[in-house]
Amino acid sequence: MSAASAANAEFARVEAANSSFAATLRSPATGAALRPDTPHSLDDGTARWPVLEGIPYLRAGREEVRDTALAALDDGRPDDAAAVLLADNDDWWDQPPPPAEQLRATLAATTLREAVAGLGLGRVGDYFLHRDHDPSGLAVLALTAAHPPAGRPVLDLACGAGHLLRRLADHGERDLTGVDVVFAKLWLARRFLVPEHVALVCADLAYPWPVAPETGTSGTSGTYVAVHDVLYFLADPAAVLATAAEHAGEGGAVVAAHCHNLGQPGHPRPPEAWAALLPGASTYAEEELTSATLERRLPRAADAQDLGDTEAVALARDGGAVPPDPALLDPPPGADLRPNPLYADGERRWPNDVWGHEYGPRAATYLPEQWPDPLPADAGARRLVVDLPGRW
Repeated sequence: MSAASAANAEFARVEAANSSFAATLRSPATGAALRPDTPHSLDDGTARWPVLEGIPYLRAGREEVRDTALAALDDGRPDDAAAVLLADNDDWWDQPPPPAEQLRATLAATTLREAVAGLGLGRVGDYFLHRDHDPSGLAVLALTAAHPPAGRPVLDLACGAGHLLRRLADHGERDLTGVDVVFAKLWLARRFLVPEHVALVCADLAYPWPVAPETGTSGTSGTYVAVHDVLYFLADPAAVLATAAEHAGEGGAVVAAHCHNLGQPGHPRPPEAWAALLPGASTYAEEELTSATLERRLPRAADAQDLGDTEAVALARDGGAVPPDPALLDPPPGADLRPNPLYADGERRWPNDVWGHEYGPRAATYLPEQWPDPLPADAGARRLVVDLPGRW
């Protein structure tokens, strides 16, 4: 089978697995419904949008990228299209993309480590490699356990490489959609982290969203909208939260972890200001969320005005009266736990100085400098042994 045929077959397979998702897509330019016009593209009536490995590229404002990738797909050159899409990054990224030949070669990567290196993701690649056991990743788990989807459709905004989607899929959630502005991150998710029933779409939250609100199949109405570790990057987080609330509906939920407090990078705000953007939300200190996961308990909410010392605040507003699900704190039963890769030759080593500065002080509270022998009984809870993706 040629590379082009393989790409088309992959799209057809994933599209079939996500037929309900495909039917809800809208053009970020016109709002019109999108329909497949070839196995590798969608049409809104005025413009076409490329689809690679089942991931629609619906990023508005990137017409040159879109059209160049689409031309390569139309010409039967999916590897060239992939090199174009994989080179596209967000506006915060300050590094040049790797050469096209390196990106084409990365399509053959067999592990997540090999792929993030080939994509030239640097510190962001290290973040993805260690997301499941960094303090903020653990905080997301506690927030999710306290406010779980419980069968509602999940819309994970700025989903990155799909770590939360993987955890939810492993715990039985089926109606899962991830959105991110960077195609390369979604490509990593598709190749290495999420099962095929997870729908992925590349889009920019600053433009009209291409995913319409849905109703779940479990009898619970509303959508579960997660928007973690991104609001402090955005110039208008209020607009994103307002749209998230619209998508959630009365029976849905909006959950947002790692909203930077004053003194932190990006566009920080005091906890009370974050809380004001999502009226009625419960608020949590990030440190409390991380501790809750490590201690295998549900987190304790606090008043926003009492969270002045936290690094970041988390918000959760749920209209579904859904009970907590402590099982989400742990890997699924039967998971193959492996030694935390932050240890080499028995010593704990941060992957880079930026990671060490941001996460090291808190990670050091549960990851000792030396590998303990014997392992303590709570090795899993403390992330000494971890549930890595199969091809980490």
